[in-house]
Amino acid sequence: MTSSKNSDVTSSEPEENESVKIILAEDDKDDQELFMEALNATKVPSEVITVENGEELVNTLKDPAESKPDIVFIDINMPVKGGKEALAEIKSDHELKEIPAVMLSTSNHPNDIEETFKKGASLYIQKPSSFTGFILILKKVFILHWTKALINPVKNIFFVSEKTVSRED
Repeated sequence: MTSSKNSDVTSSEPEENESVKIILAEDDKDDQELFMEALNATKVPSEVITVENGEELVNTLKDPAESKPDIVFIDINMPVKGGKEALAEIKSDHELKEIPAVMLSTSNHPNDIEETFKKGASLYIQKPSSFTGFILILKKVFILHWTKALINPVKNIFFVSEKTVSRED
């Protein structure tokens, strides 16, 4: 488990003095690094804990010594316990089910999208192919977070990809 704080940035968002607490469940070190670099580029103050699989994610969330995150990003394909299994466990836990869960995947397969929506994910992101695309997607996630749109996910804005974000801007 790795923890880092991004507090040297300022934001004009409503919660500018409060950093967003994030847990990133991602087994690929390159993808972890890309996420962190894109997050830094958004200028959103944040604290990030990274875990390498769904089991570590659930254990971290259930750890009374850890404060609950504002949002979790969960890669679908991970060893030990995959993202879908971790999502199901989180959403079935009374203490954890309200935490917004954003799924990350290279896949845009309708079955994956539908299954994670039904299991209670807040958003499904197809991993972008460009760094700029990742920044745009993360900015959209934070706007949805700040406007409380992740609390009750809506099917027509559930799937986000580099193409859908680029069309909106």
